[in-house]
Amino acid sequence: MMQDAQQPPKLTDLPDLAQLIACPQCDALHFDADVPTGETARCIRCHAVIEAPRQLAMTRIIMLAAAALILMIAAIFFPFLELHAAGRIQRSSLLDTVMAFSTGMTAPLTLAMAALIVVLPIIRFTSLIYVMAPMAFGWQPARHAESAFRMAEALRPWAMAEVFIVGVAVALVKVAGLAHLAIGPAFWAFVALVIVTVLKDNFMSRVTVWKTLEQRRPS
Repeated sequence: MMQDAQQPPKLTDLPDLAQLIACPQCDALHFDADVPTGETARCIRCHAVIEAPRQLAMTRIIMLAAAALILMIAAIFFPFLELHAAGRIQRSSLLDTVMAFSTGMTAPLTLAMAALIVVLPIIRFTSLIYVMAPMAFGWQPARHAESAFRMAEALRPWAMAEVFIVGVAVALVKVAGLAHLAIGPAFWAFVALVIVTVLKDNFMSRVTVWKTLEQRRPS
């Protein structure tokens, strides 16, 4: 027996796009719903976290971003490594390294390194504080907060402080046999910076931030 073909859905039966939300990992569409504070909404396909609102999450993110900025300043100006060879001691900071190789053929590479491990992270941390500080106090979002948060998210893959630490660790293993090396406070500041950045990213629910920006946007 032949069955009637299924009728295509009418346009009026299709859900409103504003009621849908996409998984950040697999792009599966879900119906958007209010998630209570303390609960976690996961993707039904890949089980990735879509939304996880937490109490005082924005305050914690602001504190971690401010701590990251302080650690970044320490990592720039404090001694990064101390080299002991033939009775001589050479101390160098990250700023000294950038300035020493900022001319000649290595200038583009040095400037790119400085941008990826210093400039872009500072811009991202500052943008997050600018976006979340007013909302943490219950105020309306700052002017151009949506653009600042979008820029902070776009810069996230390009902030490579953790890659720099891995590269330095590999270089230390290779250079350790040629001279005596001592790790300066800037190195540990960078390690702490990586840990703080990971904690900040785990605390932040991007969907919750976007919803808060939309709810508190002046009409």
